[in-house]
Amino acid sequence: MLLQRLCRISDLDAIERLAAGSPVSLTSLPADRKRLSEMIEASESAMAAEVGMSGEERYLFVTEDSDTGELVGCSGIVAAAGFSEPFYALRNEMSVHVSRELGLHNRIHALSLCHDLTGHSLLFGCWLDAACNDAAAFELNARGRLLFIAAHPQRFADTLAAELPGVSDAEGNSPFWDALGRHFFAVSYSEAERIGSQRGRSLLGELMPGYPVYVPMLPEAAQEVIGQPHPAVAELFDCLIGEGFEGDNYVDLFDAGPLLQGRTASLASTARGQLAQVRLGQGACGSRRWLVANQQVADFRAASLWLDWQPGEPLQLDARQADLLKVADGDTLRLVPEV
Repeated sequence: MLLQRLCRISDLDAIERLAAGSPVSLTSLPADRKRLSEMIEASESAMAAEVGMSGEERYLFVTEDSDTGELVGCSGIVAAAGFSEPFYALRNEMSVHVSRELGLHNRIHALSLCHDLTGHSLLFGCWLDAACNDAAAFELNARGRLLFIAAHPQRFADTLAAELPGVSDAEGNSPFWDALGRHFFAVSYSEAERIGSQRGRSLLGELMPGYPVYVPMLPEAAQEVIGQPHPAVAELFDCLIGEGFEGDNYVDLFDAGPLLQGRTASLASTARGQLAQVRLGQGACGSRRWLVANQQVADFRAASLWLDWQPGEPLQLDARQADLLKVADGDTLRLVPEV
């Protein structure tokens, strides 16, 4: 059975393997054991804390094959983006230029440096092992963390953002970075992402121009990738749009990848979730796949199960399923249908 849970320090070797097997621009995971260890320790501290409102907490989740114990994916949530350092983005704007004398009225696409998304809870670092092409694993890895948010809304903001990597080639070159960022930092895109993953992106963001960037002045190759996700995360982009995120207002500072926004309470996995009581008995089975999660923090578990379940009914699990989900008879589970 596939399970999602919060990461623990004993997962460090497996997380390091996942980070090493993925381009840094696609995961936000540093290829540095010390930094990975710090990320896991921060997640463990967050899940052990009594939290009444979103703050500096960072949660790192892993998706695990319970039959083999192998980790096949990871994803994360920052409770409040920009809590300890500025969270920079580029805002899509239309600049209007008018000449009454000449009878001209032009609307020009511009990108302005901002930190409008500061305070939003932020989804980051969603990555599935390249060897795992299981659709259920993808759904669980991408959406399971939203069930954690639904169970513990006091830990998160009323608004969510999701950062997705933009277009870059196999050699780690980004058309947008080459057109803009490289002129201010004199490093390659892949090196900028490495610095950002290890030392924080605000370090580079503080050096970006404070004036609007007029898009028509950029090379055509850079214009074409603004707001476009990297092909490797196109499925994740579609999944988040299906959840109710919107992607027209902001793009990433480095590669112009989409920065999505959504109201936490309006997303499919939070708004359409159903609660059911556990009843121990015959194992769950059925014709429709559901995401199922307990209501706990440190022992949070989410799974992908085939069910024939109707709202208002108890959810029947066998002893092994209940044990893996860390629930007992009479406990409450949250269910969301897979898309």
